[in-house]
Amino acid sequence: MTGEENLNPFAVAMAQFDRAACYLDLDDGLRELLKTPKRQLIVSIPVKMDDGGLRVFEGYRVQHNVARGPGKGGIRYHPDVTLDEVKALAMWMTWKCATVNLPYGGAKGGVRVNPKELSRGELERLTRRYATEIAPLIGPDRDIPAPDVYTDAQTMAWIMDTISMFKGHTELGVVTGKPVELGGSHGRQEATARGCQFVIREACRMLGLPLTGATVAVQGFGNAGSNVARFLHEDGARIIALSDSKGGIYNPHGIDPEAALEHKARTGALHGLPDTEAITNEELLELPCDILVPAALENQITRRNADRVRARLIAEAANGPTTPAADDILFERGITVIPDILANAGGVSVSYFEWVQDQYGFFWSEAEVRHHLERIMTRAFHEVRATAERHRVDLRRGAYILAIGRVAEATRVRGIFP
Repeated sequence: MTGEENLNPFAVAMAQFDRAACYLDLDDGLRELLKTPKRQLIVSIPVKMDDGGLRVFEGYRVQHNVARGPGKGGIRYHPDVTLDEVKALAMWMTWKCATVNLPYGGAKGGVRVNPKELSRGELERLTRRYATEIAPLIGPDRDIPAPDVYTDAQTMAWIMDTISMFKGHTELGVVTGKPVELGGSHGRQEATARGCQFVIREACRMLGLPLTGATVAVQGFGNAGSNVARFLHEDGARIIALSDSKGGIYNPHGIDPEAALEHKARTGALHGLPDTEAITNEELLELPCDILVPAALENQITRRNADRVRARLIAEAANGPTTPAADDILFERGITVIPDILANAGGVSVSYFEWVQDQYGFFWSEAEVRHHLERIMTRAFHEVRATAERHRVDLRRGAYILAIGRVAEATRVRGIFP
């Protein structure tokens, strides 16, 4: 392979689509329709700052495809958010929902902002104005946002309240990932990590890799990464490396994720945890380990470093951490990758449960949520595996073939209006 690798997230998403669509009997028009975002909204968000000044931020909401149901996808606050990134994330949501067979299409939102630089009051005003600007697109039967990078249950509560003020009544189902006190679901906070745990268990059985005693490295120590580390530790795995945006820590004898969480809460970072040595995020990806969990941002495993990855199994808790060129290298080397549209689909699955509960006003226990989540994730893993084996491809292409086929069939059955 020669030339520079295109790391634009939307270009990566399009390439992943093309690599799988060739296995399906799709005409050119349908392929073009499935690749093209349905709606793209760019909004200006003026915010009154605490010092009396005014700042204007840029926000986005993209609906990629709604053939199978309302749009579904998170909202992220990050200084590097771009429209192309949001388009890619919306496209990945389409395939993710179809992979686990939820009645949703794909959408995504984002605001280009560093939330760490804003006060709580400034974040609330930004969130409420952003919700106002995207209000024409969202609703429980149209497009349902959720938390993502640097947003949380409080963010969703502000959005739900803002939309409810316009409607004149409480609109619980307009977002998911809300506090339990406001129509949220038990188990939603840990859902992405719990789903990842379930598919890692299935993959380990497939590979003949005992999870008890397996060595694990987790890149990214936010909600997904920290909980994956905690759950795998409870399963008997040995967590040898963790990292956050400021760097990583390593101990081949094992790290207690609870101690790491307490240290980060106290100091603001992982580095400095006793009995660990400092490593970079890049070094973590190349450590000898059984299981690698990228749980940070896109484009972490690329053509540049894929030949140095030494894990047996990669579970993508983040969206888009591995590029198509890296996929080829890893597949040739016999490294199994559980793709993001399967590995981190636990979040959207429990969001679906929350939406159903809000629609009916009937709420489930955490045990019920976990039972249904394990059923969905386990079934989806084996469907993806069977598709991959049938076409003799890796799990990512298997997941995409399965998902694209489902969305294509829904599109064919619905037809094109008018």
